[in-house]
Amino acid sequence: MTESVFEITTWIIPVLLAITLHEAAHGWAAWKLGDDTAMRLGRVSFNPLRHIDPFGTVLLPAMLLVATGGHAMFGFAKPVPVNFSRLRPLRGGLIAVAAAGPATNLLLLLVGAALLSVLPLGNSAAVEWVGRNLTLLVYFNALLAVFNMIPMPPLDGGRVLVGILPRPLAMRVSRLEKAGVFIVLGVVFLAPWAADRFGVRFDPFEWLVIDPAMAISRAALSLFGMG
Repeated sequence: MTESVFEITTWIIPVLLAITLHEAAHGWAAWKLGDDTAMRLGRVSFNPLRHIDPFGTVLLPAMLLVATGGHAMFGFAKPVPVNFSRLRPLRGGLIAVAAAGPATNLLLLLVGAALLSVLPLGNSAAVEWVGRNLTLLVYFNALLAVFNMIPMPPLDGGRVLVGILPRPLAMRVSRLEKAGVFIVLGVVFLAPWAADRFGVRFDPFEWLVIDPAMAISRAALSLFGMG
């Protein structure tokens, strides 16, 4: 197995699991709390083909993998449709549905760490390949959980914030739903690029996402005796 093939194949499974199960969890939580929109559309599914967005799930992670050597991976699936007005209780349902995605990522990283701790020792290509998949499963799920909990709609953290805030403030924050993703992407990707043109180091993605994700990954591995 060539180095490039090895690298690509060890990213595919962790990325697909992290992104697609994140979205399926939103749909499942909404279904259990009164809205069956995602269920009727077949989005409460472990089949990644139902969740893949050609750009967000395939092209964007691939470009970042090549551009950063895997140090700044990011991706997204097709958003799961949720009719929030049907959730019961409304505010509690909003929080639960939003938190279900990151919670699933945290569960997946714990599963990855647990499996990694019982992986047989060896120098075979198969053991190395499985170990690399599990290591990246831990890291990428931590990355996705942290990124999505940034408190800006339409990210999950923003929707949790809307569910927590008093109604007048919640309504103001919720108005950022359409522009929020562009604000976040501008701050974490475009602003560092622009700052670099002037010789200034400004990397909020590292401070807000990568560093916390690395800390969570190390904590999960330590939990299973690998820290």
